[in-house]
Amino acid sequence: MSARRSSGAAPDVLFRWGSCAPGAPAQARAVLRRALDQLGYDGETISDAVLAVSELVANATEHAVGPYEMRLRCTAAEVICEVEDGDPRIPEVPAFPVAVPFEPVEECRGGGLDALCALLAERGRGLHIVQELTKGAWGFTRMRNAKTAWVALPLPPGGVPRVIARRGGGRRGGSA
Repeated sequence: MSARRSSGAAPDVLFRWGSCAPGAPAQARAVLRRALDQLGYDGETISDAVLAVSELVANATEHAVGPYEMRLRCTAAEVICEVEDGDPRIPEVPAFPVAVPFEPVEECRGGGLDALCALLAERGRGLHIVQELTKGAWGFTRMRNAKTAWVALPLPPGGVPRVIARRGGGRRGGSA
């Protein structure tokens, strides 16, 4: 996890939603995919970024109160996608394995069904996924009554267009 890169660039709000908004994570993914495409990113980079941010959106929606906001901030060196929620507590970030993620630990081999279930559990892997997909270019920023989770993407080939085209997809209102 990297330290947050500060920037004076004003963020573009892509999507806002409330705690009871049905389908908000899917809508957030669609809006982000469209925005990154408009910025000139390619398919694999878009897919990785959308999956990483989707994990941050899911964590915010599940573990924090709304309202929620997803933003893009363009700097001279990168595009930063931010997900803000209404809980200032930074989650405990698990230790990231030095080896391949989700590889069985030798000491746990032969542990029976409990060890297998723990390895294959669907919970507790989200931030590991974010770490892998962003190569460590992500983190949290705490504010007084909120926190922001963020991922940083290197600029696409040719840089970012001067204007982020919100007219084609940025959703500003989201349902509450």
